[in-house]
Amino acid sequence: MSATLEHGPATGDAHAEAPLVLDTAPPRTLSFRDQGAFWANLGVSLIGFSSAATVMVDANGKNLALAASITAIVVGTVVGTLMLALAALIGQRTGAPAMAILRGLFGTRLSYVPTLLNIAQCVGWGVYELIVITQGAQALYGGVPRWVYVVAAGVLTTAMTIRPLGSIAVLRRYVAIAVGISMLFFTVQLVRHGVHNPGGGNWNGFLGATDYVIAVSISFVPLAADYTRHARTAKGAYWGTFTGYTVAQIWCYLVGVVALTQVGGDPNKIFSTFTGLTAGWLFFLVLVLREADQSFANVYSTAMSIHNLFPKVDRRWLTLGIGALVTAGALAIDGFTDTYYAFLGLIGAVFVPLLAVLAVDFFLGRGRDGWDMGENAPTRWLMPLPWVIGFTLYELISPAALPYAWWKHFWTHAQNLTHIHGTPWTSASLFSFLAAGGVTLALTPLLRKDALPTGTGAQAPSDRA
Repeated sequence: MSATLEHGPATGDAHAEAPLVLDTAPPRTLSFRDQGAFWANLGVSLIGFSSAATVMVDANGKNLALAASITAIVVGTVVGTLMLALAALIGQRTGAPAMAILRGLFGTRLSYVPTLLNIAQCVGWGVYELIVITQGAQALYGGVPRWVYVVAAGVLTTAMTIRPLGSIAVLRRYVAIAVGISMLFFTVQLVRHGVHNPGGGNWNGFLGATDYVIAVSISFVPLAADYTRHARTAKGAYWGTFTGYTVAQIWCYLVGVVALTQVGGDPNKIFSTFTGLTAGWLFFLVLVLREADQSFANVYSTAMSIHNLFPKVDRRWLTLGIGALVTAGALAIDGFTDTYYAFLGLIGAVFVPLLAVLAVDFFLGRGRDGWDMGENAPTRWLMPLPWVIGFTLYELISPAALPYAWWKHFWTHAQNLTHIHGTPWTSASLFSFLAAGGVTLALTPLLRKDALPTGTGAQAPSDRA
C-alpha cells in the first residue's frame, strides 16, 4: 500500500462505499457538512452526560466550583479537539486508515504495538457503549429483559458497519437534526429547574479535570483517519472535525453537569433527570437510539485496526465478528463506573504522546520528505522513544487508577525515584504532549537522514499537497 492512496475524483461516486480490503483507494465522498455532522453526533453521548462527573470532583473527593468545572470542559474540549483535528487532517492527506498511517511513523512491524492497544481501546469502548445504551433503554422501559436490549443494540451497531459511508450520510441528514432538537429541549428544561454550585470556590484539581476531558477527545484520535480519509478536502476534514466535535462535546458536558447537580452528583441517577421531565422520555429515546453511532464508530474502527494486521480480510467479516464480541462483552458486564476513571487515564497516557510524535514527524520531520506505508515498511527504531517518554511522564504525574497493587507500587516508587509528583496544578496531558513532541523534534535531524526506500511505498511531498 502506498503512503498516499490514489484519491480518484474529488467528489467520487455519491453511493460509493468504504473499501473492503486495506490496499484500495478510498472514495472521497464526505463533505464538510458530512464530517461536521458525524463528529457532532460523536460529541454527544449518553456516556458523555455521565462523564461530566469527572469534572465535578477533585482528587480528594471534594466538589469543584461550577465555574471550574465549566472552564475545564471548555478548555479540555478545545485542546483535545485540536489534537483530534490534527489526526483528522493526516487521515485526509494520506487517504489511509489510522493504524496503517502508523506504518509510516514506526515501520510496519512496530505499528502493530499501537494497533493492538487501539483494538483493546475500541473493543472496550464498544462494550461500554452497548452497556450504556441498555441502561438508557431500561430507564425508558424496564419491563424487557436486559439481554434483549443488549442484543438489539449489538445488531443495530453491526448492521451500520456494513455500509459505513451510508450510515454517516443518514447521521447527517436525519439524526443530527433530531439530536440537536433533543439537546435544546433538555438544556431549556434542566436550566429551568435550577443550576446549583456544589463546590463553592474550589478550583483545586481543575487541571486534573481538564485532563479527563482531553482524554475523551483523544480517545477518537486513533479512529479519526478511518473516516476523514473519505473527506473531499483537507479543510473540510480539519474544520468539520474541530467545529462539530467541539460544539457537541461542550454542550453535552454542560447538560451533564446541570443534570448531575440535580441528583447530588450521582452518575447512576443521571438518566432519571431526563426521563422525569414532561415529555422527556420522547427526546431521551432519540438520544438512546442514536447512541448506536458511538458503538458503530468503535466496531468499525476495530475492523480498520485489524486491517493493519490482516490487510486482505474483508472488513464486513471483521465487523460481524467484532460486533458479536462486543455484544458478548456487554452481556457479561453489567456496569463500568469503577473502571471508567482508570480507562480514561490509560487512554490519555497512551494516545496523547502518540499523537505528538505522529504530528511532529508528519508535519516537521520525515513526513515532509515522504513516508513508506507499505506492507514491508522498514522499522524506525528510534520513534517509540519519545512515545515512551511521554507515556512515562503522564503516568508519573497522574498514574492510572488500575485495580492492581503492583501497578500502584511501581508508579509510586518511580515518582519517589524521579521526584516527579502530580499536583493540583499540573496537567499530565499537556506535559506529556510537549515532552513527546519536543523529543521527536530534537530527533528530527537524525531521523530525516534515513534513506527513503524505493518502490510504491515511497511518498513524495507533492502527494500531500
